[in-house]
Amino acid sequence: MVYLLGTRLGTQAKLRFLADLASGVFDVEAVHPTDWLRIADLVNQYRNLPLGTVDASVIACAERLGVDEVATVDRRHFTVAKPNRTLTLLP
Repeated sequence: MVYLLGTRLGTQAKLRFLADLASGVFDVEAVHPTDWLRIADLVNQYRNLPLGTVDASVIACAERLGVDEVATVDRRHFTVAKPNRTLTLLP
């Protein structure tokens, strides 16, 4: 996400996002060992998209945590993939 912010919106947007991460504005969740099979399943299921490992990991973590809102600037993959729950994309 930081890469996309930097390339699409510039360094200032990237720095603001990093400051928000540091201040706890966003919850950052690590991939758990139990997520990897679901990630592989999603990558396989959407291999023609292609759905990358990072986007699949976001979906897998959201499913595991019961999260309905996901912050992303890369909406393309999230609007095509059908996770086990409906995700609201922010912003």
